[in-house]
Amino acid sequence: MSGEAVPLTLLLSRADIAGLMDADAWLAAVEKGFASFAAGKANTPTPMVITGRGGTFHAKGASIDLDRSYVALKLNGNFPDNPATRGLPTIQGALLLCDGEDGALLAVMDSIEITLRRTAAATALAARFLARPDSRTILICGCGEQGSAQLAALQAVLPLERAAAWDRDAGRSRIFAEAHSRDGLVVAAVSDLAHASRASDVIVTCTTARSPFLEASFVRPGTFVAAVGADSPEKSEIYPDLMRRALVVADVLDQCAVMGDLRHAMAAGILSRDDIHAELAQLVSGVRAGRSDENQVTLFDSTGSALQDVAVAVLVRERALAAGGWRLAAGGWRLALAAFPR
Repeated sequence: MSGEAVPLTLLLSRADIAGLMDADAWLAAVEKGFASFAAGKANTPTPMVITGRGGTFHAKGASIDLDRSYVALKLNGNFPDNPATRGLPTIQGALLLCDGEDGALLAVMDSIEITLRRTAAATALAARFLARPDSRTILICGCGEQGSAQLAALQAVLPLERAAAWDRDAGRSRIFAEAHSRDGLVVAAVSDLAHASRASDVIVTCTTARSPFLEASFVRPGTFVAAVGADSPEKSEIYPDLMRRALVVADVLDQCAVMGDLRHAMAAGILSRDDIHAELAQLVSGVRAGRSDENQVTLFDSTGSALQDVAVAVLVRERALAAGGWRLAAGGWRLALAAFPR
């Protein structure tokens, strides 16, 4: 950087972040977050949920020790009616990345791309341990931006050939299918959820549903289910009988017990915390094994962890600085970095 001082605080938009990261980077960062947690080098408290009018806000924070200590805090608003009624994204917010040793504010980042991609990367990471390696068919339930991110992340780790797209809004599933039928992947919009589920090796649920829709009878032996949509106590996608049938892995057990589909299975008396096979960090570290039988139904309860956020934020900042940081704005980059006084 020609000896010029690095700005104290980087300001990164969604476009900036998308330009700095790729599928391998998202996956590597998320894996580092869970590996650090398993090694006792990362920590995340229970998220705060704040009720809004027409949606909720989630405040998620975590610390991680890498080359130094970092702390990240992300505040997201989740308003499901935004796309249809306001023309706004369902999820909006910001992430603060701080130096964990002196408290300095290192970066302020738009949270949309981070939330989408780190959530999908966690599913891809779980799939390494829980999906059959020869999985070729996938069903995406929920045809929004998260559905697109999930499909892209899983294509990077599994030999997918055919995809089905299901949404309660049939028009959204048709648009999704048209947009993603490329690069050797055949995507079809479907209306019969039970039939599409039984034909799939992998099922991803990433909806805003407040009542379950995926039943045990819909899922054939050997299927990997990623339950992604239930990220607050009132949301639910998976019937408890499917949770009971499956080998269940939580992203973070304490969090899933209060805001994931696990919460509803526990409330129904179907499962207890002791019935959960492992946390994702235990699979990453090798403490617990993943799938042990090709006929097992495996289920990843994904509530979205700040462990993912902090690890991703550190890598995004590193890449921004390596790319030349704030000076690139004059050269036509969309990267816009600025300095704030402490």
